[in-house]
Amino acid sequence: MANETTAAARAAEQESSRERGARQELVGIVTSAKMEKTIVVKVRRTTQHPLYQRVIRSAKKYYAHDEAREARVGDTVRIVSTRPLSKLKRWRLKEVLARSTRVGLSRKE
Repeated sequence: MANETTAAARAAEQESSRERGARQELVGIVTSAKMEKTIVVKVRRTTQHPLYQRVIRSAKKYYAHDEAREARVGDTVRIVSTRPLSKLKRWRLKEVLARSTRVGLSRKE
């Protein structure tokens, strides 16, 4: 009985993803959360150089929509592609994978 329900759930999920299309997902670290409902996420990628076979690390930053303002600087998050929301925002926050352990810096007065 349990196998039938999980198989039915998987089939329903596949049908819904076919209708809408698979969304591209990226995992990165939040570098800025100072804007209203917008976060900046730094995504690091590693590729191998075609000639020298050396591993090259590259990074790119993405602007993502954070409706609930739940992400903080240093958090590891998953973002998904979406329709254009503004000039720079083409991504939205899906989930916070890991919270940062950094303590917020207080201003010296």
